[in-house]
Amino acid sequence: MTSQQPAAIAARVRELCRLPAENEWVEFKVDQGEPKRIGQGISALANSAALGGQPAGYLVWGVADGTHTIVGTRFHPSRRKKGGEPLVPWLFQQLSPPIPFQFHEAEVDDKRVVVLQVSPARTQPVAFGGERFLRIDSQTRRLDRFPEHERALWRVFDSTPFEARIAAEGVPAARVAELLDYHAYFERLRVPAPGNRRSALEALALDGLVVPGVSGEWDVTNLGALLLARRLADFPDLGRKAVRLIRYRGSGRTGEAREWEFGDGYARCLDRLNQQLDGQLPSREVIGRVRREIEWAFPPVAVRELVANALIHQDLAVRGAGPMVEIFDGRIEITNPGEPLVATDRLVDAPPQSRNDKLASLMRRFGYSEERGMGIDRVVEEIEAHELPPPRFHKPQGFTRVTLRARRKLGELGADDRNWACYLHACLRYLNGDALTNTSLRRRFGIPDRNRAMASRLIRNAVKSGAITPESAAAPRKAMRYIPWWAAQENGNGGPSS
Repeated sequence: MTSQQPAAIAARVRELCRLPAENEWVEFKVDQGEPKRIGQGISALANSAALGGQPAGYLVWGVADGTHTIVGTRFHPSRRKKGGEPLVPWLFQQLSPPIPFQFHEAEVDDKRVVVLQVSPARTQPVAFGGERFLRIDSQTRRLDRFPEHERALWRVFDSTPFEARIAAEGVPAARVAELLDYHAYFERLRVPAPGNRRSALEALALDGLVVPGVSGEWDVTNLGALLLARRLADFPDLGRKAVRLIRYRGSGRTGEAREWEFGDGYARCLDRLNQQLDGQLPSREVIGRVRREIEWAFPPVAVRELVANALIHQDLAVRGAGPMVEIFDGRIEITNPGEPLVATDRLVDAPPQSRNDKLASLMRRFGYSEERGMGIDRVVEEIEAHELPPPRFHKPQGFTRVTLRARRKLGELGADDRNWACYLHACLRYLNGDALTNTSLRRRFGIPDRNRAMASRLIRNAVKSGAITPESAAAPRKAMRYIPWWAAQENGNGGPSS
């Protein structure tokens, strides 16, 4: 919360004085300035502003309660102390969690007024001295005596998406331009940028990247910071959301490693991250008849899609952890905080779900991810096209990890991998209105046509494991088609829906 011009403060005071009475987020006083009561008032205003959906709460000195006449005040917050300590730092130390608040002074109708502006509680009720307060009927009361209000307040916190919460508030427009690279927003959308800063910020506000504040200032949302920040470290809750890329020498984490951290917003850094990824992915040069080509150990399209998914679908509320890409000689692991919202064996076909709908929408509009529900499908298609081992999806201790592995001979794959590959192949075929066949599976694994029996053994084992099932048990053996286990359950074994 930044200092505001006296004229803006005076305008705000006049606006508040036009209210018919004090309310849950506005309180008037003349001279009373006892520190403990001020602290309790901050707690009450922060919680009440959150409950009422207000951008701030206000405690105004110099206005008579009842008449709202501007009478002036002798209260000077800079002169007030508590136990020998200045008032403001003492108040900050008593608040839990700490929230922004600030005293402003101005002259209104030749009378001196003081305004305490308090930010609303964001993630939990604000306590002062270990106790939580709320304004009820224009009075400051202990929150625990009003359980219905407390439950309603917690519902407000639960219903506010992380993307919509405020990362920095009361920021002047010029400072917003220092914190956010809003030109990147227009570049990614491939539209001309407006000719002036205010029009640009108003465009960002339409997508929830910033929010107009009082007196011409702006609040930056978590969404705006995550996408456009010049330095995520400028926003205390987001610094650890930077993407890390680590390249290990060998197949383990104990050997030599190089690390890169991309500490700016995702819309700014993702192109650089992808370029760095391309330079670190194992590859070899293949000399063809006409020209030399690069053969990648992992399809770059699949890797980029998985990286974008890790950014988009991470649990942003997990503090102290962000997306990470680790490259080893024989595999690549992409990890993000938060477990997947659907079972890992249904990621290919399940209806799309996202913790971060606004982030997902903008990343698609920026061209960094597939349409809803198509990303994992495309990854599996790329893996099959390159005849690689199937991707693996894990849930290690509250995280999601996707592992891609370099090419292996079919005989080097374990039984679980072979069955899993058959299952994913059946999923893709089913979603395209088709089914797994001996012929399609031979193409998937690069099995020569003369080795039809090898594909048949793979199919039998996958059926035995329960991963796939015959589309029709009555079909002739050579015409048998197979679908994933869930398709048989959902359609009564009737095959793909038309």
